[in-house]
Amino acid sequence: MKKTLFTALMSLALLALFCGCCKEGGAPTKSSNPAVNQAESTPEAAKAFLESGDFTLIVGLDASFPPYGFQNEKGELVGFDLDLAREVARRQNWKIELRGIDWDAKDAELSSGVINCIWNGFTINGRENLYTWSEPYVDSSQVILVRKDSDIKTKADLAGKVVEAQVDSSGLKAIKDPSSKELLDSLKKLIEVPNFNQAYMELETGVCDAVIIDYGVAITLMATDNATRLLDEELVPEQYGVGFKLGNTVLRDTVQATLDEMHEDGTFTEISKKWFNGQDVTIRK
Repeated sequence: MKKTLFTALMSLALLALFCGCCKEGGAPTKSSNPAVNQAESTPEAAKAFLESGDFTLIVGLDASFPPYGFQNEKGELVGFDLDLAREVARRQNWKIELRGIDWDAKDAELSSGVINCIWNGFTINGRENLYTWSEPYVDSSQVILVRKDSDIKTKADLAGKVVEAQVDSSGLKAIKDPSSKELLDSLKKLIEVPNFNQAYMELETGVCDAVIIDYGVAITLMATDNATRLLDEELVPEQYGVGFKLGNTVLRDTVQATLDEMHEDGTFTEISKKWFNGQDVTIRK
């Protein structure tokens, strides 16, 4: 009997893991999105479901990645990418769920259908063959942030210094890439932290000497004080896109067509200026 009860509880737990989704401001809810896995249906059936009015766009995001997607002081999920996603959903007459996820688990969440896209300052470079991508829409190179009074002027000055980067971030991949081996070997220590907010605070308090960070995130954090600056040298260039499960071209194409409309009518630019201190950081192929 105990074994039967344990088995039942485990089944319920697994069901919750694979089906649970968090609505904005709501409790976990079972997702019903047959179009999230195009491989299990025909493109025609997937397209029909997207047009049925029953589809929910479930956006996976790192909820501590300003200005792309983050939790504000009221506990609301806000940001540049989330405004874009909301506008796409509005124009398509879709429901939308924003799901803060463990960034390390993003592939499992996408593969299982718990989310149906990753839309949160998501780097295309180096991941081109792992997802079905939208067109790149933001240039956001990996840059190096230091305290304003730091003696670090160039990448070479990082020798013997403590540097931080977010776990599973593009910056971390860049510093660990073979092309950066000489720079990595010169560091006193490379620390991996859960999010950029922690890295920024530890930079300010002197726990580390520099942070490898996305340009868009850096200029947002820098706008809150006058204590940091960027090195002139970039670590690596990169571009952001919306990542869908590999092969899910129907959902990708629908989202892309809507983003194209938003570029044409100026909505994309308006949302960019709202989140980037009046700057239009968007790009189009």
